[in-house]
Parts: sequence; structure tokens; C-alpha cells
Amino acid sequence: MSLQIQMIGTGSAFSKKYFNNNALVTCNDFVLLIDCGATAPRALHALDISIDQIDGLLITHIHADHVGGLEEFAFRFKYTYKKKMKLFVPSKVLESLWDHSLRGGLENEAEGFTSLQDYFEVITIDEGSLTEISPGFIIETIRSEHIPDKPSYSVLLNNTVFYSADTKFNLSLLTNLYENQRCKYILHDCQFSTPGFVHASLEELMTLPPHIQKIVLLMHYDDTMELYKGKTGQMTFIEQHTCYEFD
Repeated sequence: MSLQIQMIGTGSAFSKKYFNNNALVTCNDFVLLIDCGATAPRALHALDISIDQIDGLLITHIHADHVGGLEEFAFRFKYTYKKKMKLFVPSKVLESLWDHSLRGGLENEAEGFTSLQDYFEVITIDEGSLTEISPGFIIETIRSEHIPDKPSYSVLLNNTVFYSADTKFNLSLLTNLYENQRCKYILHDCQFSTPGFVHASLEELMTLPPHIQKIVLLMHYDDTMELYKGKTGQMTFIEQHTCYEFD
């Protein structure tokens, strides 16, 4: 089943040029937004995409460049569209998403709004399990190493695309996914400085075998990306706003 992916943003958390690294994924007419950072509403507006054209949101972890736009989505669906959007959340992220990220702005005891479920149709996902979010569209969350003691996830889409979200470099995982034919393409975050600390660095990603590099598209990059074109081995940069098709 083919997937269409359009990055509404490809930038790192501190990028001023490329918006937050969030992706629109379409399969069988179901539109999923992976992460909803602080710049997501503005990025969608720049593409002339109304948020009610999106069928569901998937959150990978609670950093602001991944959840900072959720408050606007919540209020607009509550008061403008008067319906609930599907919100897919890893079970280990659910509590912190409300208590540590959204509660301060969304809780309204006077109107009886005291939980995430008052704004969204919340669907929890267990790591490592297959979840069919719509007919023919299957995702699997894979625990990633990002910030110690803060759950964070990468996503496998229809056993076709591995979407790293934010993670340290994991050679064995990427190699196993490819060799076991669990993905045909890898969309991976890329930090230009070394060491990576909480992201994969370009230097680390360059240690991938050339045949795996050929299927890697780099995302979540800094504003200096243009300086690195032609210096990424067999890997290429994914461009924001461009629509890509993955079979």
C-alpha cells in the first residue's frame, strides 16, 4: 500500500528557517500528522491546508517542537469544528502529555474540561504492537533513545517507511530493519555537529553501509543544511513541502 509523505517542516528544534520537523502521511485517503510542533499551525497555513482536513495526529514524545501546536488544535476542534480529532498516543507518553504539556492551557474545570479526552478521541498505542489506524494503514511504535527517562518513539509505517522522529544513532536497529525487510526507506533525524548527544549525527549516519545509505532521507536538520548538500554520502535531504510517494 503506497504512502504519500509531505513534510510540513524539516527543521531542528531551533530552526528558524524550516519549521518544526512534522510530517503529513496519507494512506488510503486517511491523513495522519506525525507530531504537532509549535510551528505546525503556521506551516499548514503556508500550505493552504486546513487542520480539519487532517484525520488524526500521532505524537512521538512531548518536546515542544512535537506537541507545541496541540493546544491550538484542541481549541479549534472544540469551538470551531465542534468535533474530536483522533489522537494516537503511546501509552507511556499519555500521562505526561496532559500533566506536563497541555493541562495548564487546556484544563477548564468551570466547563468540565479536565482531561485530554475532553478535546480529542484519544487512542493509546502500546510499543511494539501493530495498530491499524485506518483500513490498510498500519503503524508500529518503536522505543527510541532520546532523552533519558522520557519515553520517545520512532514509527514504522506499513512496513515501508521507518520514521525516526528524535533518536540517537542506533546502527543495529537500522540494519535489522533493513535486513529483515521491515522497511524500504528510512527518514532519519540528522544533527550536523558531533557528538549527537540526543540525535543521530551526520558523522554517525555516514557509518551506515552504502546500500542502506541509499534509502535514507535526512530530516530534522539545522538552518545550515545547504552547506552540507553533496557531503552526505549516498543519503539525501528530504525537502519540506515536497510530496514524496513510497511504495
